[in-house]
Amino acid sequence: SFDELIGVTGCLWVLCLQFLRVTKQYLPHVARLCLISTFLEDGIRMWFQWSEQRDYIEATWSCGFYLATGFVLLNLIGQIGGCVLVLSRNCVQYACFGLFGIIALQVSEQHVCLSNLALGGGLLLLLAESRSEGKSMFAGVPSMGQSSPKQYMQLGGRVLLVLMFMTLLHFDSSFFSILQNMVGTALIVLVAVGFKTKLAALTLVLWLLAINIYFNAFWTVPAYKPMHDYLKYDFFQTLSVIGGLLLLVALGPGGVSMDEKKKEW
Repeated sequence: SFDELIGVTGCLWVLCLQFLRVTKQYLPHVARLCLISTFLEDGIRMWFQWSEQRDYIEATWSCGFYLATGFVLLNLIGQIGGCVLVLSRNCVQYACFGLFGIIALQVSEQHVCLSNLALGGGLLLLLAESRSEGKSMFAGVPSMGQSSPKQYMQLGGRVLLVLMFMTLLHFDSSFFSILQNMVGTALIVLVAVGFKTKLAALTLVLWLLAINIYFNAFWTVPAYKPMHDYLKYDFFQTLSVIGGLLLLVALGPGGVSMDEKKKEW
């Protein structure tokens, strides 16, 4: 019944709050590490596969040896440098802008996909978090409200993050698929509008983590097979989206959300 559903939701919310109290000091650090994991892995791979990456870019783009070398070097420095700055909490805003540029470069190299947009959403949440620490890089510039840009960054980050889950919906008539689609769509909507955001985001983290370990188990495929690199890429892309969701769990949905409006009611 509806009353039982409300009771179950209440119990889950209490468990979520207890989890947040226990992990309050560690969750943001874990979230940031997960969020930058795909950039860190890609940068390390470019370091160890320098020649292969350069030859691939040169052959694909027909841009010549020097431009291909510059592209790989830019990706290497941008990704490793950005990850170091994010983890050390130095110049995080500039690091986020640099990582946004890396996403744009990789999108121009490949095709726009929902995981790229979701990754951008995670970076937006990280950028919003950095605005609340120390002075803003736009300090001294008059604005209608100091927290307004941060709130809209959090809104944009939430909406972009849930795009990742659109790829997990299955359009067939089996009972399990219908149930999964209904639950998944409900969680996506809750995160997007910012209602019971922490509970919905934490549920999506557990769901996505299980799917990632099951479907992207690259460690079970020999390293010489192309599928190994494909699964590894997907695994770390998904892990970064999980990091963005954990950041949402740790920091909340921001001012432009139903959770925040409820406080005013």
